[in-house]
Amino acid sequence: MKFGVNLLIWTANFTEAHFPLLPRIKAAGFDGVELPLFAPHGYPAGAVRRQLEANGLEATTCCILPGGCALFDSDPSSRNKAMDHVRKQIEVNAELGSKMMAGPLYSPVGYLPGRRRTAAEWSRAIESCQELGSALDEHGVTMAIEPLNRFETFFLNTAADGAALCDAVNHPRVGLLIDTFHCNIEEKDIAAAYRTAGRHLKHVHTCENDRGIPGSGHVEWGPVFSALREVGYDGWCTIESFGFNLPEISGAAAIWRDLAPTPESIAFEGLKFLKRNLA
Repeated sequence: MKFGVNLLIWTANFTEAHFPLLPRIKAAGFDGVELPLFAPHGYPAGAVRRQLEANGLEATTCCILPGGCALFDSDPSSRNKAMDHVRKQIEVNAELGSKMMAGPLYSPVGYLPGRRRTAAEWSRAIESCQELGSALDEHGVTMAIEPLNRFETFFLNTAADGAALCDAVNHPRVGLLIDTFHCNIEEKDIAAAYRTAGRHLKHVHTCENDRGIPGSGHVEWGPVFSALREVGYDGWCTIESFGFNLPEISGAAAIWRDLAPTPESIAFEGLKFLKRNLA
């Protein structure tokens, strides 16, 4: 296993001003960081990569789609905009040295049209992901698609649906990110979700039910860890949470209170918990 932390705990816009975080993250025992890669055009990938390498840290990225586009949209211009955005994210991942990009890469977070997805949307999403396969192969990047809870998307909510999507796409670099926070809302059995993801499981977010310190809430971690071992998962276990007073994030993630004594305690105390149980 590798242990990572999403930098959204500290910032939504990782810049040179945040480089001093990296030695602290390394000293805490993390193997890498998950970089928010929301706006890939103009991203200083070279400078960030050099700082990561200087601190002995690897990178993954969390990626989203901007408003006004979706991989399944019936409007070709919207779909093309989404495809171009994801292709650019793939390129920047390669520049960063990241082999893993993860997130709800089908539509913007919070897009809720007030209905179920349609069969046509499902088919278009499959076709779009298949088209992205050549860019993923060219750059050596894997795309882990994340089901979100019903309050953040209507399109993909469960591990079973995610596995069905990946079965249909049928590309080795297209898989799933399964996040315990979303599973806690949508799944009957969180551990079973990881077994359902099975061979498609490419990335794991280890998050408490309230986005607080892993191990401090009611997620049943023992069965989750057993399920990861059962499916032979040996990738990233990344802690994802959010700063309590980040204007760019608080509204989207509905963070209206302190989730822990400090945001960074979620990372550093959470890592101790994960290593006691997984390392």
